Amino acid sequence: MQSKPLTTAVSIHKNNEVIPFRSTPLANMGSHAIRVIRRDGSTTSLNIGKIRDVVEWACEGKKVNSIALEAGLTTRLRDGITTREIQDNLINCALEMCSPEEPDWRYVAGRLHIWSLWKDTLVVRGYQYGNYEKTVKTQVKNRLYDERILIYSEAELKEAGSWINPDWDIDYDYAGALLITSRYLLKNELPQEALLTCSLLLAIVEEPANRLHWAKKFYQAIAQRKISLATPILANLRTPKGSLTSCFILSIDDSLESIFDEITNAARISKNGGGVGVNVSRIRATGSWVMGKANASGGIIPWIKLLNDTAIAVNQGGRRAGAVTIGVDIWHLDVPEFLEMQTENGDQRRKAYDVFPQLVITDEFMRRVINKAEWTLVDPYEVRNKLGIELAELWGEEFEEAYRLVEANLDKEILLYKKINARDLFKTIMRSQVETGMPYIAFKDTINRANPNKHDGYIPGVNLCTESFSNVTPDKTAHCCNLVSLNLANIDKEEIESNCQIAVRILDNTIDITNPPFDNAKNHNDKYRTIGVGAMGLADWLAKRKLSYNNLSEISNLFEEIGYWCTYSSMELAKERGAYQAFLGSEWSQGKLIGAKPLAWFLNNAVQPQRWQQLATDIQRFGIRNSHITAIAPNTSSSLVQGCTASVLPVYSRFFYDKWAKGTVPIAPPFIEEAFWFYPENKNLEQQQVVKAIATMQEWIDTGISMELLFNLNEGVYFPEEPNRCLTAKDIFDTLVMAWELGCKAIYYIRTVQKDNFRESDDSCSSCAN
Repeated sequence: MQSKPLTTAVSIHKNNEVIPFRSTPLANMGSHAIRVIRRDGSTTSLNIGKIRDVVEWACEGKKVNSIALEAGLTTRLRDGITTREIQDNLINCALEMCSPEEPDWRYVAGRLHIWSLWKDTLVVRGYQYGNYEKTVKTQVKNRLYDERILIYSEAELKEAGSWINPDWDIDYDYAGALLITSRYLLKNELPQEALLTCSLLLAIVEEPANRLHWAKKFYQAIAQRKISLATPILANLRTPKGSLTSCFILSIDDSLESIFDEITNAARISKNGGGVGVNVSRIRATGSWVMGKANASGGIIPWIKLLNDTAIAVNQGGRRAGAVTIGVDIWHLDVPEFLEMQTENGDQRRKAYDVFPQLVITDEFMRRVINKAEWTLVDPYEVRNKLGIELAELWGEEFEEAYRLVEANLDKEILLYKKINARDLFKTIMRSQVETGMPYIAFKDTINRANPNKHDGYIPGVNLCTESFSNVTPDKTAHCCNLVSLNLANIDKEEIESNCQIAVRILDNTIDITNPPFDNAKNHNDKYRTIGVGAMGLADWLAKRKLSYNNLSEISNLFEEIGYWCTYSSMELAKERGAYQAFLGSEWSQGKLIGAKPLAWFLNNAVQPQRWQQLATDIQRFGIRNSHITAIAPNTSSSLVQGCTASVLPVYSRFFYDKWAKGTVPIAPPFIEEAFWFYPENKNLEQQQVVKAIATMQEWIDTGISMELLFNLNEGVYFPEEPNRCLTAKDIFDTLVMAWELGCKAIYYIRTVQKDNFRESDDSCSSCAN
């Protein structure tokens, strides 16, 4: 049954007192002179009782005073006001009263927003919830729903419609309600209908006898916000021919054919709303040879500019500019210009302001940074032609051996090069990060050591949000990955197993449901079946249990559970559906587990080592369905819909107002009242503590984690015993080096709180939404 406002209330309770209606603000004002315009255009007299019923319903069960909301509305009523204006005024009143002391007003505003949606839907189509099968047929007829939903009979759709619980609509706070209605709902659609349709479509690849069984499990986990679907799935799954993939990585070979093929592929990805990483390390450097002519190549920058302009032109279906990160290996001769390509100085024709730079860094470079040794930048074309070495393909000891050979041939075979102090180059990288937040850093050797598919290729870099990656071969396979996240704010420990099982199954199903935008992506899906089960709400999980980011053992135990059950679930799927194509010869097939680590590591470090031993045996026997299984995305937008904190990072601020198109929106974590002081604010948190926590999680996550670091440059923040001391460049340097030493795979944005700009809100905290 649908939740409805109270219709026969006779009193309002305040501080355990019964207050007659005539003493409330709305009861004291005259209504006979105020005409109201309904949503259907008709006119009626103001009905104070109806308004009061809605106010009481919106405030029910929340720690707020409904009389205060009534009082705020009385000054905003006028003759000729529309019912929509009344509703908007109620919402604005609730938002204005929201504070760290009374955070529940954001839920009141969310309920009022949903109530308005319900009323609009009733006016347009004549019913709210209660006729799901009719909704499906209408949406398919109007080409809003994928016709594959009609694989279900009318009786099955009716049964599925009975699962809908409208009360789940009113669990959203205002930010979540506003986002789900404005960004994800289709025309004439309600939230639970959208989530149910997604769930039914996610189950279409199941055996017919099991479809409804799994669809119901999917729906309950998604609707109760235990599992969050990534934006491409939630936005595109219901629509015809939608792409469900969040992450892509392309690699460009050193030829015109490859360059333009991959630019076209990047355009196809952007058209469908995906973010893409493009590695250009194979392309010859500035001053290299072209058709035998020396000093003819313009290097990588002109091609990056083409990718930049492609992202602007192919603007994700008109929604926003495309998003592309460009990766370059740290040995490439064009790295210095790459670091300058977003500055205002120099030739504007060699600038690319709209891409996201990424440097792919080796262990050898980091060792030379620490030792202040020289580093050599070279041209991949010359190294390839004269020494027969493709540096871009190499990592670890094989790279180090080849790189020493290259340096031994300087001024002999290798003529086009530049020597630079590694520490100075790293300082230039850091300066750019502090000023612009980028480049991202991908630790290539760490990433490839953990690659379960070393037998079949290498990983050239990371995706747009730095958490997802796998083997890529130019012109053959392009990394692609579908994502969901576990909402740790809403999952208890005993629910981890079942929700991991559901999450893995959902994502494996999306591989067979989605429409890859080009053949190389389909080839990758078929070969590796890469998925990414992530997590959000870690700050909430810790706060609820009165823990901090220093409690590394508890964090490790939590992510061991997640890592184990996700891996176990993929093994169980392999029993049912078979292993991924490239399984034979993989690290999985050799008895290694998460991160390609040997079983001995798990026997020494796991809380329950015996189950890992059995899992390794089972994987060798039955295979594993997905080559990569877990990856933690930033989730800055989807976490707002989920009502939890983003990803696994601390909150920027416990409470702040964010500036959105519809005005300022209060943002607060779910347990702010009961656990206020257990939400450490990232802007005050020493970032080495964050790095240690991420490194602890990374041991149990087989792909990557979006690790954003936030450095506060004001005095006394990190050093209370030295109130005049600011963070220094060495402090930041030490933190970045620690990230590499502890095994973090990548560094996402570097954020800073600038001196004299220490404020209680962050206008950019949602800018990196996935």
